[in-house]
Amino acid sequence: MTVLESHPDAALHEAIRRLARERNAVILAHNYERPEVQDVADFVGDSLGLSREAARTEAEVIVFCGVHFMAETAAILSPDKTVLLPDMAAGCSLASTIDAEQLRQWKAEHPGAVVVSYVNTTAEVKAETDYCCTSGNAVEVINAIPADRDILFCPDMFLGAHVRRVTGRQNIHVWMGECHVHAGIDPEHISRQRAAHPGAEFLIHPECGCSTSVLEAMSAGDVDPTGVQILSTEGMIKRPALSDADEYIVATEIGILHRLRRENPTKRFFAASDRAQCAYMKVTTLPKVLASLERMQHPITVPPAVAARARLAIERMVAIGGKGGPALSPDPTPMKDPGE
Repeated sequence: MTVLESHPDAALHEAIRRLARERNAVILAHNYERPEVQDVADFVGDSLGLSREAARTEAEVIVFCGVHFMAETAAILSPDKTVLLPDMAAGCSLASTIDAEQLRQWKAEHPGAVVVSYVNTTAEVKAETDYCCTSGNAVEVINAIPADRDILFCPDMFLGAHVRRVTGRQNIHVWMGECHVHAGIDPEHISRQRAAHPGAEFLIHPECGCSTSVLEAMSAGDVDPTGVQILSTEGMIKRPALSDADEYIVATEIGILHRLRRENPTKRFFAASDRAQCAYMKVTTLPKVLASLERMQHPITVPPAVAARARLAIERMVAIGGKGGPALSPDPTPMKDPGE
């Protein structure tokens, strides 16, 4: 069973919580963060869910324990709050596969095309985007676009290929980007784990922190879809309460195992690959969270003009998502899953 590296420190934990109260700050942690960082947070979840939490909170300061594009999204949705990122090295290999200039050039090559981008993109890319999407509503977003319109889908090539298969649309042009962590989870890992745990459900995430290469392999027939649930990270968290299964194989970044095990102590969770670790998610540590609060360091801001255009793409995504449209899972249990 996968053992998660953890460095708990009770004194540091209490110092962070005390200073958060003094600063009127809320601490948000992504599902892939270190266990001790998740434990010190007020809320743990996916990037979009955390950003919505940031917009709802009455706190004046948001400490976002995640990666840079997530903090940007929180800043876009919470323009009147101070958003802090504990470590500016917290990037994202998937988001970095395309920048705004590259997207503008791609758009120039396909005049009139509709741009659909993941939430897992920079604010500047979102500003050049018509619709953002999440794993829970990617198919719905595509189907909302007139069939005769070309679509530019970025940045992940694996989910793009899968959505093209599911929708049957051949006029979807896919950006050739990938996340190095997710692409590293391959059908061989899955076959080995499913053979070792034949009764386990197989949970796979098709977006940020997901094994998108396995998703494409499944839709191509290289991975058996029986017992497969394609879910956002929040969908994964909710799934054990809806299922009679006692064991789960989880194909995403292994940090999520901490929350799954904590919230479901009678069930067992296995990583599809123990090597599915995002170094960017692990750069945030308790000392860095404390330093961020002490010095109010690494504030994340988005220029108003960029934020306004990016917000429009995000709002279009939210307007379409979560309506129970075509699912990505081969045999899903009905549930609302518009998350990241």
